[in-house]
Amino acid sequence: MKKLLWIIFLAAGFMVSACDKYIDITPKGVVTVDSAYTYYELILMPNRTYWPTCYALLTDDAYSKESNILGNENTTLDGINYTFNESADRTELAQNNLYENAYKYILRYNIVIDNIMNVPGEERIKQLGMAEARLLRAWEHFVVVNTYAKAYNPATAATDGGIAIMDKYDLEASPKKSTVEEVYSFIMKEIDEALPYLQETPDLLGHPSKAYGYGLKALVCLFHRDWQAAKDAAEQCLALNNTLVDYTKISRVTSNTDYRYTGGKDGNPEVLDPTTSSVGFTGTLMYNYGQISKELTDLFDQTNDQRYALFFQNNIGTGAYAYYFEVGAGASCWLSGATLNRFYYSTVGLRTAEIYLIKAECQARLGDVSGAMKTLAQIRKNRIKGFDESSATASNVKDAMNQIILERRKELLFGFHRFWDLKRLNIEPDYAKTITREFPVISTVVPKKKYVLNPNSRMYIIPFPKSARARNPHLTLNTDE
Repeated sequence: MKKLLWIIFLAAGFMVSACDKYIDITPKGVVTVDSAYTYYELILMPNRTYWPTCYALLTDDAYSKESNILGNENTTLDGINYTFNESADRTELAQNNLYENAYKYILRYNIVIDNIMNVPGEERIKQLGMAEARLLRAWEHFVVVNTYAKAYNPATAATDGGIAIMDKYDLEASPKKSTVEEVYSFIMKEIDEALPYLQETPDLLGHPSKAYGYGLKALVCLFHRDWQAAKDAAEQCLALNNTLVDYTKISRVTSNTDYRYTGGKDGNPEVLDPTTSSVGFTGTLMYNYGQISKELTDLFDQTNDQRYALFFQNNIGTGAYAYYFEVGAGASCWLSGATLNRFYYSTVGLRTAEIYLIKAECQARLGDVSGAMKTLAQIRKNRIKGFDESSATASNVKDAMNQIILERRKELLFGFHRFWDLKRLNIEPDYAKTITREFPVISTVVPKKKYVLNPNSRMYIIPFPKSARARNPHLTLNTDE
């Protein structure tokens, strides 16, 4: 039986040897992948990470210390993005590893998909492993297409340049770029065919549940503008897990808080996918990308909205925060000490709160304004002290949508959320936004200037990394850079 040798797999980024010379030889001390259950175990990757450098400062919610930007307006992605500099050359700059990581994860899932049915083991485990790997492969393609291509637009998706679909394990492949429509069709097929085999309660901690599967379907259908399908999937997800943590009952986040990261079973019950994270929430990157703009700060009821009161501070004068943060800019800094090992605050993976927001948006778009507001109230009453549910009203669809968009900004902080939302909403005149930023606010080294990010700006399409384009000549840019 052919054995995949897992030699460099853990040490150097999932590079698995499958050479024929190893068919019947197992060197001492080498882990072999020769059973369905072993392949099933390979699916789990705790702390899948997505570096935010290429997009983090391209929103109206972001703030960066001015010294990080001044002088770098043409030379770093942060400087270019923060000043909305369309004339700068983004194509030659390093983006860290968001793109590379997504395809490394796809590579790993493809190894499972291509081999799990051909090794000894229970048929149940084979089907389960295949389903989970396909579901997570769909998520990674969703990450890449929404970052490196245009938002899905029914009028143009069939011709808009998308990304490379990697649906098999092949280290030598140089696949052609698919269209946005083709990528979404692939993603939705993966999810639909995986869902019947997913478990409500996974055998192993951290593996994707059926609730996560329906949640991912709801998210993809929302971005694909299939409002009814997204609403149906959201409701199926919430039927399996509708838990919201009541922030109003938490007076202070401490080491004794019950919502720590524990691998997914007894941690934060809102988290549907406990293995995804943004490394912007560790060390120095936390301070660089863990700050929100004055605009977003001012949108919070800073006294009663616990999403702000528990996790933010805007008057930091000492310690490590003071080194990275500027008092007087009106921005606020995320208190990493309130979350690391205390409260698992998922910034990338799906949470039940996002599913409520998806349901509310679809209800509004389908004309059920009162239903949308009732759904939105479920989040607000668990986040805002003294919230009066009778105040959850909207005069029409546009009013309801604007409230939902605002709530998404407050609830879905960091990660891809606001960047992706701006992209998808900007194709609609009713919800498109022209972002203006005056910079610098504090420094007097250079004159203050207004910077503008238009809804149709090419800045919203991140160029494929130079290293990826060098490896695959078919990977042409989706922008005119």
